[in-house]
Parts: sequence; structure tokens; C-alpha cells
Amino acid sequence: MSDAFADADALLIACGAKTVAHPGGTLYEHLHRVRALLAEWEAPNDVQLAGLCHAFYGTDAFPTALLPLDQRATLADAIGLRAESLVHLYAGCERDEVYPRLHEHRVEFRDRFTNTHRIPDEESLNAFVEITAANELDVVRHNRALALEHGKALLELFSGCRAHLSSAAWRAWKNEPLPQ
Repeated sequence: MSDAFADADALLIACGAKTVAHPGGTLYEHLHRVRALLAEWEAPNDVQLAGLCHAFYGTDAFPTALLPLDQRATLADAIGLRAESLVHLYAGCERDEVYPRLHEHRVEFRDRFTNTHRIPDEESLNAFVEITAANELDVVRHNRALALEHGKALLELFSGCRAHLSSAAWRAWKNEPLPQ
């Protein structure tokens, strides 16, 4: 494990991720499973680090934050500026606005923290979709009720935005036995 992964792990523990409940156990366990999926899909280290830390500022679907936004530098020091910027993009995403447009080549994001808009570059958009695919796959694998409620729609979402996904991530979703 590189220093950044060890630093991220230490920060997760220090910020209480092992005590936060999440489908399949704790937030800490979920974040490590997301990172493991990204590693299995051969995502670059900065994307794996962002996946490991994607919930540090909370998300619009999981409001528990491990760090306040005014401490972004703390996370950036641990995982690097690029990975932290992906965490911020992920955490700030208004899913109801962005997910329906993920099939597009360029997607405008509204930052839920600042109410500002931006269009991420293609590499950041692809990383966002890859992290999203890993996150949602882990959730449906560990929560049957959520899999029943959202699994089919998520498969349709990732089918529609395949251009932003690695072939490994798409295969994982396409081959996932979702409950009916």
C-alpha cells in the first residue's frame, strides 16, 4: 500500500469511519470495498484514492461527513490534490440533476455546497462515473432492499453512460445478478 493509501486509511480511522453504519457494515468497510472494486477494474491510483475517500464530505444520499469542507486541505495532504478534487466533485454532486445526463459527453454539475455550476473535464467525468459505479455496486450487493428498489434503474443508468465507464466496470454491472 502506498503512503497515500496508508494516510487515507489512518485519516478514515481518525475521523470515525469505523463507527458510522452503512449497508454491509460500517462506512469504513464500504469505502474499502469501493476501493477494492476500483483496483479490480484497474482504475488509476488517484481514482482508487478518491473511491476510498468519496464520502469524506458526505453526499446528497449519505449526509454524514467525516470532515467539514473547511478542512479540504487535510484530505488533500493525505491523498493528493487530484484525488481530493474528485472526492469534492463526487460529494458535491446533486444526483437528481446529474445522473439523468450522464449519457452525455459533457455534463454540467451543480455543486450542492456552493450552488455553483461547472463542467468537469472528460477524465474527471469518467472518474466520477467509475466511482459511482463502484459505490452503487457495493451498495446493491450489501442491501437487498436497495437492490430491489434501485438495481434495475442503476443498471439502466450505467448502460446509458457506458462511454464513461471502463469495460471492467460495465461488465461487473452487466453481470451482476440483481434481485427481481
